[in-house]
Amino acid sequence: MTVKKLIINQDNSERRIDNFLLSLYKNVPKSKIYNIIRKGEVRVNSKRIKPSYKLKIDDLVRIPPNLDKPLAQIKRISSDLIEKHTKKIIFEDTNYIITNKNNDIAVHSGSKNGIGLIDIFRSKYGNHIELCHRLDKHTSGCLVLAKNKKSVKYFSNLLTTNEIKKTYIAILKGKFKDKKIIENEIYKNNLLKLKKSKTIFKLVRQLKNTSIVNVDLHTGRTHQIRIHASQINHPILFDKKYGDEMFDSSINLNFKKTLALHSKSISFKDQNSKIIKVTARYPDEFKKLIKALT
Repeated sequence: MTVKKLIINQDNSERRIDNFLLSLYKNVPKSKIYNIIRKGEVRVNSKRIKPSYKLKIDDLVRIPPNLDKPLAQIKRISSDLIEKHTKKIIFEDTNYIITNKNNDIAVHSGSKNGIGLIDIFRSKYGNHIELCHRLDKHTSGCLVLAKNKKSVKYFSNLLTTNEIKKTYIAILKGKFKDKKIIENEIYKNNLLKLKKSKTIFKLVRQLKNTSIVNVDLHTGRTHQIRIHASQINHPILFDKKYGDEMFDSSINLNFKKTLALHSKSISFKDQNSKIIKVTARYPDEFKKLIKALT
């Protein structure tokens, strides 16, 4: 094996060297990436650099052989699985792909999840594809991916400045009324790490001991909608973490029970001032559930 040398283009300029390598070698542990940088095995323009070094156009990056090896270890994904998920694309241009995510796959792979949606899209479109945001494994609907680093960064800035409108639809336990604005600080696993959050629930219509609501998400905390719904005593149906297991078990269905949360629409203005607005159709289980509760 030989040393590999990469020339930095405009798309990767101004990125930290550690983040650049982590995105390039996604199957390599972070500890190994930082270790070879500290040892000077990764060099830029023949010089040792720190993990915080920001790349410039035409920088020459030296990649040692022991890092380049894992690049060839690409997950084998069946053509049927690729077709199943990539046929759900509802928008595509030169910068973004927006897909209607299924409710049976995680966005990232892992020890419990196996193949992630990002793996599937990279297998078809290339390793440069990146997630712009996340959805929980069992949440369906609008998911945005970027085709280049500039678009990922731009989208991330829009999230920070709250310039992306995301609307969800959920089916909640009980007779929800009118509209509720929830601004409770929330946490996922650590009470010491409370974060500001804002969710607006608005009634669409009531069903049998349940309610369909529109949900406007104004911040993007982990499990935010699910936590806020639980806090107002209207948990989302079939939420195994924050829901009401006894109530859910009382609902008799002849089809699979899946989390009743769907990312219905997303809209934002891209870097070329083009307004992108898409709506994702409900998955079959969601439509069947509404019919069963009507």
